[in-house]
Amino acid sequence: MDAGKATLWQLRQLLDSREISSVELLSFFLQAISQHDGTLHAYLHVNERALEEAKLADEKCSRGEPSAPLTGIPVAVKDNICTLEQPTTCASLILKDFVSPYEATVVARLRRAGAIILGKTNLDEFAFGSSTENSAFGPTRNPHDVQRVPGGSSGGSAAAVAAGFCPAALGSDTGGSIRQPAAFCGVVGLKPTYGRVSRFGLVAFASSLDQIGPITRGVRDAALIFSIIAGHDRYDTTSVTEPVPDYSRFEYPADLTGLRFGLPREYLSGEVAGPVKDALSRVSRLIEGLGATVEEVTLPHTSAGIAVYYIIATAEASANLARFDGIKYGYRSRHHRNLRELYMFTRGEGFGQEVKRRIILGTFVLSSGYYEAYYLKAQRVRTLIRNDFLEAFQKVHLLLTPTTPELPFLLGEKSKDPLKMYLSDIFTVNANLAGLPAISFPVGKSTEGLPIGLQIIGPAFQEELILKAAAALEQALS
Repeated sequence: MDAGKATLWQLRQLLDSREISSVELLSFFLQAISQHDGTLHAYLHVNERALEEAKLADEKCSRGEPSAPLTGIPVAVKDNICTLEQPTTCASLILKDFVSPYEATVVARLRRAGAIILGKTNLDEFAFGSSTENSAFGPTRNPHDVQRVPGGSSGGSAAAVAAGFCPAALGSDTGGSIRQPAAFCGVVGLKPTYGRVSRFGLVAFASSLDQIGPITRGVRDAALIFSIIAGHDRYDTTSVTEPVPDYSRFEYPADLTGLRFGLPREYLSGEVAGPVKDALSRVSRLIEGLGATVEEVTLPHTSAGIAVYYIIATAEASANLARFDGIKYGYRSRHHRNLRELYMFTRGEGFGQEVKRRIILGTFVLSSGYYEAYYLKAQRVRTLIRNDFLEAFQKVHLLLTPTTPELPFLLGEKSKDPLKMYLSDIFTVNANLAGLPAISFPVGKSTEGLPIGLQIIGPAFQEELILKAAAALEQALS
């Protein structure tokens, strides 16, 4: 079996049966990264102690100690999630070489489950972007076509999984940053319900929108990682106490009998690429063949989503990034003569263009005289968007939509037009605004060989339902 294409479940079986050791598994991925990541640039840092940790996992196995679900299996982590002994740079010069003094809750939970943190993956700086071109350390490329973007901002995580550099990775999703790159790279990406997964140790972009989730090769792998990282955390006041089922042990159905899927009319009325529309039609017919029904629904305030998102997200980003001032940690400019210049030069030299753009926009919408006109109004429309979903879920169990309106675009194609780039997230931002769970899963490729992903959105805390539906469709499509 090619370890680069194996699922977490398959790797667990190989390790348990001693057909492969953890050291051999780690060596395979390290060699793949060494040989090919110079082209893709999925990783910003590779864990130098990974092989040592693999040896310890093998020793435990040889002593007959019971293995945890991920014992000896490598997992990559997006580089805006804090890890001990490895840098957390957020792909920004302002945090170059920064090593966190503490570890994110999700990383600690992965370690407790036996995982080896293989390395930190590339992203758009501070997760501000949809292409992973905004990294201060260079862009990531799409494994299916190196002239194209992998999506963003979790492009490094999605590319690493798709390229066979790791079997699973963590990403963060503020407006689509797990789902969009998952679609562009032909893998699975799950954004949990807001509050379902702890944000402690995630470098904040927009605190009311951010969620951490898994990027994997298959739906059941996503369920396994999600089961491990989900749950209440006393260090995160926004994390909920809702009980967490063991999603990895569900019986995943072969059919969808009794489920009602909604196709939002507004998601199909804009400019959607032909191959994406064709895939949506094909999967809709497949759903009906599996015993479910598909009907059109309406989400009237969909068109306001991008505007609302870029007001709220930039406002929260402006506040969250105020801490990067050259005083306590991170980059400090050497060219200052006073405190004001220290702030100005540190932030001017340390932040990239897109980060500056969003800080300025967020500061503007929060400023005196504009707060009510922009930020407060955006929050009101956010409530209307949430109510649209609540009303739709009175009629259907789940929503089926494109994940993205287009196929992976060329590197540099949208770099000079921020508005075009922002519209890449037109089908993903509203789930974040409403705090709902959503999953992107691959449904095939275009005639050019480019991946196509579709999205299932469910009611709050109904990850079980969207995972079961996606798993049934994944099985039928394969």
